[in-house]
Amino acid sequence: MKNNLVKIKFTPVRILAIGFGLIILSGAMLLTLPIASALGEKTPFIDALFMSASAVCVTGLTTLDTGVYWSYFGKTVIIVLIQIGGLGFMSFATLIAVMLGKKITLRERLVMQEAMSSFGLQGLIKLARYIIIFTFVIEGIGATLLATRFIPEFGFKKGVYYSIFHAIAAFCNSGVDLLGDFKSLMPYYDDITIILTISALIIVGGLGFPVWHEIYVNKRLKRMSLHSKVALLTTVTIIVLGTILIFLFEYNNLGTMGSMNIKDKLLSSFFSSVSLRTAGYSSISVRDMTMAGIFLTTILMFIGGSPGSTAGGIKTTTLATILFTIVSFIKGKDDTEILKKRVAKDSVHKAFIVSILGFILVTVVTMILSLTEKGVSFQYLLYEATSAFGTTGLTLGLTTELSFIGKCIILITMYLGRLGPIMVVLSVARNTKANPIKYPEDKILIG
Repeated sequence: MKNNLVKIKFTPVRILAIGFGLIILSGAMLLTLPIASALGEKTPFIDALFMSASAVCVTGLTTLDTGVYWSYFGKTVIIVLIQIGGLGFMSFATLIAVMLGKKITLRERLVMQEAMSSFGLQGLIKLARYIIIFTFVIEGIGATLLATRFIPEFGFKKGVYYSIFHAIAAFCNSGVDLLGDFKSLMPYYDDITIILTISALIIVGGLGFPVWHEIYVNKRLKRMSLHSKVALLTTVTIIVLGTILIFLFEYNNLGTMGSMNIKDKLLSSFFSSVSLRTAGYSSISVRDMTMAGIFLTTILMFIGGSPGSTAGGIKTTTLATILFTIVSFIKGKDDTEILKKRVAKDSVHKAFIVSILGFILVTVVTMILSLTEKGVSFQYLLYEATSAFGTTGLTLGLTTELSFIGKCIILITMYLGRLGPIMVVLSVARNTKANPIKYPEDKILIG
């Protein structure tokens, strides 16, 4: 036993996995304190743990009404957890280390590389600084714009607090709101300032820090790496297609957009395409969407944002790699080609593995929930499982009704979704050396 414990190595991915777990546990302990609830009551540990996991994993699923149940202390703990979870605790740790004049070791750089989805170790400290500065600037701009609407409605202090809270939550792609009664942003469906500001924050946060760093450095699309080009083009394509499809699916639906004018329908369709994929804010009633709209939303949640971002899912570049691999195969090409570039086999393999593992996780979670949540329709269960995996935060109303076991399952799913399928596998797998033996090749009938 002792020898086995000694052999366990704290690899970068394991450090990240443990780090996220410790932050979630610390947040839960703070949220259980009586001072964290509005009524001064001690919060049940499972609900505090669920809220902490949802915040750190920037998901937004909640078993308690965030705007009503928690005190300002509790809300502040939640938004700090969201900020740490969105940026990654390694970014904060790096910032503190640099401020204290501490030298960043090779091991710490390896952990940072995993956390930031960087291709190499060079320039990681500068990238970490850029991430922190960029985040605070964008969130500051967003909070200022939201304040023009929230201060007149809630007063100066409350308006400023609400503006900062929602700016951080939107940038970190967490659908947590303080409006109460689980209304999300439905009261502001026709407010262009709020809807477009939140949309912009979600898009910026969901594109990924490596992409924005390249935009800042290179300025022009032609000079950017293949990764940034694919992330940008895929994101734009998904947003446009999502907007068109949601507009068509919900146009006459009185439960969502049927009674709106054409301007508000377009605004709600755009916001839904942006937010329902990664953030979880909604300007229409999600549970009242058509079956086609709900199914489309489930697909968007599974895709998620881009690598190195505050969003979850299998990621946009993963989807693009799989689609272009299929196209290349149909054309009879041996390699996956995107924008006149050949994609490395390793990247292609990862794309399929991430998608398959994600699909398996959602399937298993849905099956388990079907056993623990009696009388709940399959549609609600699949939606909840996909939302937790994609760290989106959308629900058809099931989250508050979950059993104890159901809460534990969704909590674990949020954690696994935030880490990502590949990182989870690597964190639990033993270190293996390359096998020098190559076995004879044979064929299997496919299809």
